[in-house]
Amino acid sequence: MRKDFFKSLLFRLILGILAGILLGIVLNEPAMKILVSVKNILAQLVLFCVPLIIIGFTTSAITTLGSKASKILGIAIIISYVSLLLSSLLSAAAGYEILPHIVISSGIPARELPEDILALDIPPVLSVISALVLSIMMGLAATWTKSSTVIMLFEELQNIVISIVRKIIIPILPFYICSIFTCLSYNGTLTRQLPAFIPLILISTAAHTIWMVVLYAAAGIHARTNPAEVFRHHPTVYITAMGTMSSAATMPIALECIRRSKVLRRDMVDFGIPLFANVHLCGSTISEIFLCMAISIMLYGMLPAPGTMMLFCILMGIFAMSAPGIPGGTAMAIMGIMTTVLGFDSTGIALNIALYALVDSFATACNISSDGALILILSSYADRHRSKLEETIKDQTVPIND
Repeated sequence: MRKDFFKSLLFRLILGILAGILLGIVLNEPAMKILVSVKNILAQLVLFCVPLIIIGFTTSAITTLGSKASKILGIAIIISYVSLLLSSLLSAAAGYEILPHIVISSGIPARELPEDILALDIPPVLSVISALVLSIMMGLAATWTKSSTVIMLFEELQNIVISIVRKIIIPILPFYICSIFTCLSYNGTLTRQLPAFIPLILISTAAHTIWMVVLYAAAGIHARTNPAEVFRHHPTVYITAMGTMSSAATMPIALECIRRSKVLRRDMVDFGIPLFANVHLCGSTISEIFLCMAISIMLYGMLPAPGTMMLFCILMGIFAMSAPGIPGGTAMAIMGIMTTVLGFDSTGIALNIALYALVDSFATACNISSDGALILILSSYADRHRSKLEETIKDQTVPIND
């Protein structure tokens, strides 16, 4: 362990998780009312900055890519969908083999959190998807028209966003995660509901790990390099994602940590992280496929037919790519196909949302931690096609000891 570990963000995040669990046990209802208010304010501050981060990094990255941007974007979408589809099929195969042999229980209802006494509303200026679409369109249009003034403007915006991340997001993140785990501990999710679903969580997490190994191995083979140089920058990202349960909220840390990899191109990191955080939710698809199959047994007494699950997996990849990178975003996005394809009623949908909340931390951590593999593929592709670009963004990496 390095001497500076205790000064690192990773240590502060772990400390925040442990402190949150203890606070959830000892705090009474009046104190929790205050904490819930603080949690909601911190959450809104983090999520308010997310569209700014997307616009600041994605647009500048596209303009830096120049004429290659359209092709790179298409490749990024294709490899993202392929990852989602294959991970869904892996999860379905595991479900057919494992679920008939385990006993599934519905657990004990959790205690309700007290109401927010402040109810302060800080809505983002744009939704995450709107910001992503705006960034792509503005970046491509600025490249096509060669608008040097606009391109310079977005480069300046990126510098401003980096400052926001360094001065605001990183300092408040440990407190935000502490407040999340305090609520989970207080309402009983960690002490009462979690044990009832340990088998589902363990199997789902094992599938996450297997898929990350597959992705990084494939990326390493494609790039002809050791993928460990990418993955070793992810511990801080993984812990952050487990705490926030949001790919969008984890994005600032992912950008700053993964940019330190020596084998990834800076322009591909700046382009890929905001994009993949919203369209590459492979951990969520793995968990959702497995949970939907478990719910089918719990409520309807049988597993879905293989043909039905195949159709569900194909559609799951499409809907997951449009899911917002917020806690429970994938569960919300697939409600329609759960009803039309799997035949779930309102009880099945509600149970899916409740169960997914228990695995959301692990799914989100898999989502954002696996993005490095796709970025390695993009970096290798760009280098092989001689699209190496002049570095126009100065190195302003936030010093984080991961």
